[in-house]
Amino acid sequence: MLTTHHLHNHHHGSTLVELDKVTNLNTLIVEINSQVALFRDMLIHVGQSKDCPELREKIRKLRRSCIEACKHTGHVILPQVKSSVSDGILTDNPHLVLLFYLSQLFLRELIKCYRLIQVVPMDMSGYYENRAGPSNLGNVISQILLCKQITPDFNQEELCSIAKDSQEIAMLLSELQEFMPQHETYLERNVALSDANGPWPTKRRRNSIYKNMGLLCCVSRPNYL
Repeated sequence: MLTTHHLHNHHHGSTLVELDKVTNLNTLIVEINSQVALFRDMLIHVGQSKDCPELREKIRKLRRSCIEACKHTGHVILPQVKSSVSDGILTDNPHLVLLFYLSQLFLRELIKCYRLIQVVPMDMSGYYENRAGPSNLGNVISQILLCKQITPDFNQEELCSIAKDSQEIAMLLSELQEFMPQHETYLERNVALSDANGPWPTKRRRNSIYKNMGLLCCVSRPNYL
């Protein structure tokens, strides 16, 4: 039989667990915010005097880190939100809203990163001469089959990787958008591109996420054979 003392301890324990969850999510969101800001700052130097193979490698590593952080945070937030919705609890989730907007900003930076690498490629052959490239498994297999050395194309590998990452972030945005508060549509609306006075319909909003993805989605992995 549960006593008042037991109920109090149970309630206190549940409160501490909830506080730990909130603190953990706060930490994750703050980290993503910092990573997205740093990623943007690094891209500013592409094509400038500070641009170099080391910078390109830092950009690649930060991009991958930010992708994993966004996906991990989404996997933490979405089950909680879906559970609340299934229980009939329709409350705004500030962490979901923040993750949505941070992911949206990150997607735009990914598209910019893709274009910058296209326009301003970097010779990475010297940088990767004595170390493994970002993704050289296919090249190793090709070298074994053809018995000849194949130099990894860093820029093409990056374009393919960015395209894949952009698709994953777009999918995350699509999932998050389903649970965005209705009033947030006014904040994300682009008046210059909308003829309507009210908020965008759900379908149109989802399409806006993908409208810049056409060129990225059609990029295929290079064939070195």
